Amino acid sequence: MLPDQFDNEFHKSIVDNLADGVYYVDPGRKINYWNHGAERITGYSSEDVVGHRCFDNILDHVDAEGNSLCHTICPLAATMRDGQPREVSVWLRHAEGYRKPVRVRTSPVRDTEGEIVGAVEVFSDDSAVLRAVEDADRARRDALTDDLTGLPNRRLFDAALAGRIENLSRYGWQFGLLIVDIDHFKVVNDKHGHKFGDRVLAGVAATVHGATRAGDVVARWGGEEFAVLVEASDEAGLIETAERLRALVAQSETRFDGVRVKVHVSVGGALALSDDTAESLFSRADAAMYAAKHAGRNRVEIAAAL
Repeated sequence: MLPDQFDNEFHKSIVDNLADGVYYVDPGRKINYWNHGAERITGYSSEDVVGHRCFDNILDHVDAEGNSLCHTICPLAATMRDGQPREVSVWLRHAEGYRKPVRVRTSPVRDTEGEIVGAVEVFSDDSAVLRAVEDADRARRDALTDDLTGLPNRRLFDAALAGRIENLSRYGWQFGLLIVDIDHFKVVNDKHGHKFGDRVLAGVAATVHGATRAGDVVARWGGEEFAVLVEASDEAGLIETAERLRALVAQSETRFDGVRVKVHVSVGGALALSDDTAESLFSRADAAMYAAKHAGRNRVEIAAAL
């Protein structure tokens, strides 16, 4: 049941058609309202979620390290406890299984006596993702994207890498390279078929893309391998990005034709050196990725500075 503040068809029709996602929960965190924007952003219809509690493993919000927020530091629950609005960045799980970055804003809902009777969450696609989508659209017009994942292809990535190497040489602008390889992808492909394998690739691509920041470049390098240029001034920054995307992939899954499969990635990285070429940088990052494979997979290895 919606509170009186929402129980007005005129106001409800406005909120229904906002581009942002909006939902309302009662004090027990049961979802009583879910607008069209929430349906578009998450892939879940109102019928899928209304009547369920927000912590019933539907959106399964996680932070940048892949930690679940629903049972620990949920901003919506915190807002109902202290009445304070909050704004945070989280990653929700889309209905298709991949992780999607959103900006979340929570506010308490009070009755006429001032008592908190629930809370509203408004969420929107992260602005960095929107900028990346715009960049991808421009690249697609120039035939520089991978058809399956929508990511930049090797041609565009090579040009971006050449520019980063030049900037490092001329201005000292440091960066790193990550090689991301899906673990046991052939097993998944052989067991579930190439169509499902394509869904896995597209889902991992979407998650990795959402795990990076504006200014980073993610590309489909070939097969089940992705390459990422990271704006990192030191090894710690490179490791932070690598661990974030590894954890978010591990917290995702692919859903298709009633089948659900989780995959992991091995990540190798290298911080660019002043005398690096594209070939030498790739060689070190690729060797680190294979070291991650040999060390047990689903892990990050960073090449030692020479």
